[in-house]
Amino acid sequence: MLLVSQFQNHQPSGDVLSYSSFIEEMKAGHVTKVIIDGRALRGERSDGKPFTTYTPSDPWLVSDLLKYGVNVSAKPEEEPSFFMNMLMSWFPMLLLVAVWIFFMRQMQGGGRGGAFSFGKSRARMLDENTNPVTFADVAGVDEAKEEVSELVEFLRDPGKFQKLGGRIPRGVLMVGNPGTGKTLLARAIAGEAKVPFFSISGSDFVEMFVGVGAARVRDMFEQAKKNAPCIIFIDEIDAVGRQRGAGLGGGNDEREQTLNQMLVEMDGFEATVGVIVIAATNRPDVLDPALLRPGRFDRQVVVPLPDIRGREQILLVHMRKVPIAPDVRADIIARGTPGFSGADLANLVNESALFAARSNKRLVDMDDFERAKDKIIMGAERRSLVMPEQERRNTAYHESGHAVVARMLKLTDPVHKVTIIPRGRALGVTMQLPTEDRYSMNRDQILQNIAVLFGGRIAEEVFMNQMTTGASNDFERATDMARRMVTQWGMSTSMGPMVYGENEGEVFLGRTIATHKNVSEATMQKVDMEIRRIIDEQYVLARGIIETHRTEIEAMTHALLEWETIDAEQIEDIMSGRPPRPPKPPAPVTPKAPPPSASPPPAPASTAQPAQGV
Repeated sequence: MLLVSQFQNHQPSGDVLSYSSFIEEMKAGHVTKVIIDGRALRGERSDGKPFTTYTPSDPWLVSDLLKYGVNVSAKPEEEPSFFMNMLMSWFPMLLLVAVWIFFMRQMQGGGRGGAFSFGKSRARMLDENTNPVTFADVAGVDEAKEEVSELVEFLRDPGKFQKLGGRIPRGVLMVGNPGTGKTLLARAIAGEAKVPFFSISGSDFVEMFVGVGAARVRDMFEQAKKNAPCIIFIDEIDAVGRQRGAGLGGGNDEREQTLNQMLVEMDGFEATVGVIVIAATNRPDVLDPALLRPGRFDRQVVVPLPDIRGREQILLVHMRKVPIAPDVRADIIARGTPGFSGADLANLVNESALFAARSNKRLVDMDDFERAKDKIIMGAERRSLVMPEQERRNTAYHESGHAVVARMLKLTDPVHKVTIIPRGRALGVTMQLPTEDRYSMNRDQILQNIAVLFGGRIAEEVFMNQMTTGASNDFERATDMARRMVTQWGMSTSMGPMVYGENEGEVFLGRTIATHKNVSEATMQKVDMEIRRIIDEQYVLARGIIETHRTEIEAMTHALLEWETIDAEQIEDIMSGRPPRPPKPPAPVTPKAPPPSASPPPAPASTAQPAQGV
């Protein structure tokens, strides 16, 4: 408005004359009066019409105007207003303050309250309307669900436990491998109990300013008490709950202050408040002992990798979101995915849907699941890699050696598939799948696995009369297994049930400062000799198997060079002396889907067979 008013005040009024025209009219007597406003002259003619002109530096102008009888007046020079004076004097300071506030907000992530929200909690609250997850969405962790079901009952009816003198755990620590569903289980607890759910990550407490983490812990618990009964979920608590005093130069003071405040808050509120702290981590060994004592995290709930039944349930949960063909069987897929976590199985279903979409299918069939499983376990195919024929033949003999030794040793996992198509970083892969979940291994199984690892190099020596670098990872794994047998697992008769080796405690866990040897040099020499004996025995065993089954290895190599990939049925044909059956034709590609108004035709049945060991 100020600019508009200033602009309007300075608008020229009437005609704009040149200075020479103004002089001529003045001498002719047509100008009656003039108002001098700086370099501008605003005047009026004898006929009453206004005009405006701009004068150069003319010292005789006023005398000429008076000479020709012109009424002369002048406007006083306008001074800046008080507001403009204040703005011009304080504007640089205000600009500096604004820039400072902007950068402080950026450093703090633009949280609530801007630059003055250092101590505010960043926990996000979910209520029953924004948290639809329930126990029905969590599968494969039945024991963990039973452990935490008491929390749901307490949050729904606290008096049921309190009238008998019972006290619900104030904190529950969920421990498990990555991807097993710890965060999902915590959200399901809040969804079942229909209470507010505060979610925060351990790294959100730690900032560059001293005292911010402790202030955020205080603010978080204050908010939780106002919304009690409620749940506080701290994900990846090892970011802030690491053991105090760790490291060579002392601990991080800011992180330790945050941990101290959390210890006080967890043990400071009453059990009747109804605030339950749930934390998740996959590194419980680095947590501070004071955090794990009763009264803080009273209960540790282990969320393990799912077994075969759990994997089937998890697959069924994720298959709800995908159109599945009638030939897909979750139990067969579960048997072929040992060691998969819940996140791995979700990725398997997603990859299968992507494979089906690339083939323009309407439904995801068993063949898509098989291809997705091969991609996840063995790596993506690199068909664009051009290998010389000599190297292809060498890779085929290498993988055939692995497969034949594994097939002839009874305690090894069955061979599911052999391929010489480069996958991931490997030029070829021999894929073995166990017939059932395994939780430990005995001595004979480990020894036979070492022999299988040597099968590839021995086949190269016997059939190609050469050695390549492709067996480097095989030797590394075999040596590591043999060393563990002697130094950790007590599986050596000459060395006995004793742990040998150096103290390998981590410096930054605060448990040790320097590594030291706890065995003598003579003992380590005996350990090396025992490791060498184990490796030599299994090398001889694998070589004997390969030299005895030359015909089978030649047939398998020929099949690999022709088809590039063979499955368990073709391997069984070769080992039985029969010619291997040809590979199954790929599933037919359906045309693109019609418009939504048309009814979709029934999906074709897949020709994929179940995995080995079913």
